Amino acid sequence: MKLAIDAMGGDHAPDEIVKGSVQAAKTNPDLHLILVGDSLRIRPLLAAESLPNVSLVHTTEVIGAEDEPVKAVRRKKDASLTVAAQMVKDGQVDGFVSAGNTGALMAAGLLLMGRIEGIERPALASVLPTFSSNGVLVLDLGANMDADPAHLLQYAVMGNLYAKYVLSIDRPRVGLLSVGTEAGKGNKLTKESFELLSGRSFDFVGNVEARDILYGVCDVVVCDGFVGNVMLKLMEGMGLGMFNALKDVFMANTVSKLAALALKPQLKQFKKRFDYLEYGGAPLLGVDGLCIKAHGSSNARALEVAISQARQFLLHGVLDQIRLGAGEDKG
Repeated sequence: MKLAIDAMGGDHAPDEIVKGSVQAAKTNPDLHLILVGDSLRIRPLLAAESLPNVSLVHTTEVIGAEDEPVKAVRRKKDASLTVAAQMVKDGQVDGFVSAGNTGALMAAGLLLMGRIEGIERPALASVLPTFSSNGVLVLDLGANMDADPAHLLQYAVMGNLYAKYVLSIDRPRVGLLSVGTEAGKGNKLTKESFELLSGRSFDFVGNVEARDILYGVCDVVVCDGFVGNVMLKLMEGMGLGMFNALKDVFMANTVSKLAALALKPQLKQFKKRFDYLEYGGAPLLGVDGLCIKAHGSSNARALEVAISQARQFLLHGVLDQIRLGAGEDKG
């Protein structure tokens, strides 16, 4: 299995990207990782390592956070992200991982790799932490701000397959994000989507409310990209705020500091459970190739997890499963 890694994408590129890639290569000897980026900056970071399953492809351009996504992909032909996506299109690698510009990654996926036949709009999917389970897969998290019921059905089909084969859930429970659990609750989109998702081959559990998602009412949540992205940002903000508030409480005085010291192992486990760095990246499901978006502030550990996630995707043939599933459960 070969993966292209956008070594120049992300807030901590290339240092943390290379470090995470090296660790992933050591952990998974069946992977061949190709670091795509400026060799003058990457090669010194590899000087202490001599791994047979890590190689380098030199590029001269970088797509930054300030670049307009579509224009950047079309004009910066030698950018690390663009070259990595083109390598997937040309069959040189089985997929690519990037912590770079999200819009550019989606543009590269659509313009260079194309959509799977039967999928109208690809969706960004990611596992979000919950209180009572190993997390919940949510899609779409922002690939498309608007959607119609047919798109949400496609998200449900893809999310169900991803949860089954990558997250190892035998029969994923699929929920539709709405403002109430009753079938008649919600706006025009959710009401029509409820009818379209009912009676399918996957386990549709009906409408789910945002507050209940954190308690494991379902394994997969589908929604339009606007709602999904708002929910994602709110959860990220709440998580950071919660950890900062706990820190303030434990650092308030000597007694609370001693309590924090006594609880240090448990606090570390709590932080790890809700740390986005432990949940890998967000696959762009629906494009005709493996494309995973790692968090922009990914450190080496987060990048390693994203690469392992890509490996699972390939091992279980998820792309072929989606190709097959795209022709089923149509409205």
